[in-house]
Amino acid sequence: MIRAVLPAWARDGIEARLPHWIDAAWWNDEAELIELAPDAQIGWFDMHIKPPALEAISKARDLQWLSSAYAGVDWMPLGDLKARGVVLSCGAGLAANQVAEFAVMSMLAAARGYREIVRAQDRHEWLGWPPSMREMAGSRALILGYGSIGQAIARMLGGFNVDCVPVRSKPGEGVLSPDEWRAQLGTFDWVILSLPHTPETAGMFGAAEFAGMKDDAFFVNYGRAEVVDQHALVDVLEREAIGGAILDLTEPEPLPADHKLWTLENAHITMHLSGIPNEASRARAAQRFLDNCERFRTGQPLEGQVDLVRGY
Repeated sequence: MIRAVLPAWARDGIEARLPHWIDAAWWNDEAELIELAPDAQIGWFDMHIKPPALEAISKARDLQWLSSAYAGVDWMPLGDLKARGVVLSCGAGLAANQVAEFAVMSMLAAARGYREIVRAQDRHEWLGWPPSMREMAGSRALILGYGSIGQAIARMLGGFNVDCVPVRSKPGEGVLSPDEWRAQLGTFDWVILSLPHTPETAGMFGAAEFAGMKDDAFFVNYGRAEVVDQHALVDVLEREAIGGAILDLTEPEPLPADHKLWTLENAHITMHLSGIPNEASRARAAQRFLDNCERFRTGQPLEGQVDLVRGY
């Protein structure tokens, strides 16, 4: 038997379907997780607050497979997991649609000035003219990070007749290479990031890249905060050198109440809410775990297996 330490929220969906060779223990809160972690050979330690999950990982010295429903795993000790021979699987793709919906919702709201409309309603004020006349149709979007989230965003924006151009290492029609996109920044109305945080992507979008954007273009980040030079972003927003920014990710999180980003009218902050698990994504995560059990038993690559060197 292999000992698995699993989240109690998944129990109803997977307990009856677990393979016979798994002996499951279920945790409800961080205290139970920390207590059970040392026995785990298979672990599923996801918590929105990361320190208890990190403590559980450090205590699980017999761990062979760590399963996560999160797509981003840069907060985990990847080097330590690799040194210990732990296989890590992540939730890449599980929440792609819900994140993409959040991104497109935010873009539509910014384009149409919906925030100002809601504020007018709160004031019981009938507006005589729309706050913004900007249209999505006919605009162009650059997508940096064309994994499951980037592809879902492109698919949804296609329904609004937005011309989406991804950045990809493989050449193709309607695609820009990693060496080409910077020179083309000034041709896009939306610059959308859905990149992971890796040593290669850290700080890759900074002052020079913002300077290359159109003065009415929007910067949209639904990837990782560390990919962006936030000081440079605040500077261009203060100077109104770009149209605005839509940020699901910030440094730090939560953003302090006195942080300048809160006060900038051209900053739209969605507070890292886009990927919070919902009922549908949790069901997908549970099914992925069950599918991966057989893969783990037979030594096959896991679905969503992370390259611990590349970080995704």
